[in-house]
Amino acid sequence: PKLAELMQLFLRNQDTTLARKHIMQTIWKTDYMGDTRTLDVHIRWLREKLEDDPRHPRRIVTVRRVGYKLVK
Repeated sequence: PKLAELMQLFLRNQDTTLARKHIMQTIWKTDYMGDTRTLDVHIRWLREKLEDDPRHPRRIVTVRRVGYKLVK
């Protein structure tokens, strides 16, 4: 269910950089930013489903020190 929610969030905000904190608050309903590996793992799972080459993503990109963005 979280993976689907995460994808919906990206689809509603295409080409907009979503901060890690915003994603955690929206999807996981938490302000905790200590260990955010949960988010990283879910991003990896989405990339494995969407990207031709998940190791070199072109659709769900990392915006360093900010978060992630879904590129059209």
